[in-house]
Amino acid sequence: MPTTQNKDYYGTLGIKKTASADEIRKAFRKLARKYHPDVNPNDKKAEEKFKEISEANDVLSDDKKRKIYDQVGFYSDQIDPATAEAYARQQANARNAPPVDFGGFDFSGFGAGQGPAAGSQGGQGSASWGSFRDIFSGIFTGNEQNAQQRRARGPEPGTDLEYQAPVDFWTAIRGGNARIEIHRQEVCPTCHGQASSGAPMPCPECSGTGQVTQMGGRMKFNIPCPRCGGSGRITNACPTCHGEGLVHRTESIEFRIKAGTRDGQRIRLQGKGNAGLNGGTPGDLYVIVRTGSHPVFTRAGDDIHLNVPITIAEAALGAKVDVPTIDGRAQLRIPPGTQSGQKLRMRERGVESAVNAGQRGDEIVTVEVVVPQLNDERSREIMREFAKLNNQDPRVTLFDKL
Repeated sequence: MPTTQNKDYYGTLGIKKTASADEIRKAFRKLARKYHPDVNPNDKKAEEKFKEISEANDVLSDDKKRKIYDQVGFYSDQIDPATAEAYARQQANARNAPPVDFGGFDFSGFGAGQGPAAGSQGGQGSASWGSFRDIFSGIFTGNEQNAQQRRARGPEPGTDLEYQAPVDFWTAIRGGNARIEIHRQEVCPTCHGQASSGAPMPCPECSGTGQVTQMGGRMKFNIPCPRCGGSGRITNACPTCHGEGLVHRTESIEFRIKAGTRDGQRIRLQGKGNAGLNGGTPGDLYVIVRTGSHPVFTRAGDDIHLNVPITIAEAALGAKVDVPTIDGRAQLRIPPGTQSGQKLRMRERGVESAVNAGQRGDEIVTVEVVVPQLNDERSREIMREFAKLNNQDPRVTLFDKL
């Protein structure tokens, strides 16, 4: 949320600078109930007031943001805690000097998450050079500034990548190889990550000094030159990577699927992420496995579920029936009196665990009793005789519960 120095967040919420987190929360809730747009429809003043108290609460309710606001006098996402701390120390050591005045300085180009001003090319000369970190670095000692510049030129590790990889049902269960196509950054083969070509030359922006002056109201800032980064020298951008030091490549990556891999499991492929800069280590590639389905089996963790139809005779009298498993056919014992929908467990007929070696899940069989179609009179006679001999009403208990 872009903010400026001309805002008294404590005054906006009507609290003291020593207010606790609980007092800040209560003050915001009280004002929010009063000025919320739902309570004040079509009221522009109430809407603006609600935005002000929301902005104040956003900063003061966050310990890190509040500390920066207290140290500097305003808040921006571009100010890191170390910069604010150093600025506060510098101000404390200069008590005899006139107070720093930010009046008249244009902060519009330094909102949260912004880089160089719109229309600038590659960070070259513009009205809003750098970030707040760059501006405040001109206030501190030369040693701190030089150290910051050295850090900026140091190795930068590559970023990690994350891709989802569809894997068929049987490969996830039995293991095997899979392949995925990714888009990643590699070190430029032309400049070898240096981002430039040709011999360096004096920077025309700072005349080789590495420093430029930025005016803001009654303040004068000496900041590192945004074009050369404070080095005083520039080189031509590499024509292959256009000064990035990295190029984009599409690559096919093969990886191993371990037997028993589950849906959603993450596989880390070290060093297969984006390349680093200035000798930095490459990032990693994280592959999220998405397992395919099967027309008969349903997998839940390491267990296998399936539905198996049986006849009325098999359900009533009990039987041994052949059922499919992931290893082939196997016999399942149907106990006498088995009801439709009853679940029977076949132990260690499931998937081999990818985490606990030597362990397997179970196969859970849901029995479905199939009612036959009576197509001849003899069958109907037998069924009527069966009904006379077994005249229990299965709905008696249902009515007893009413």
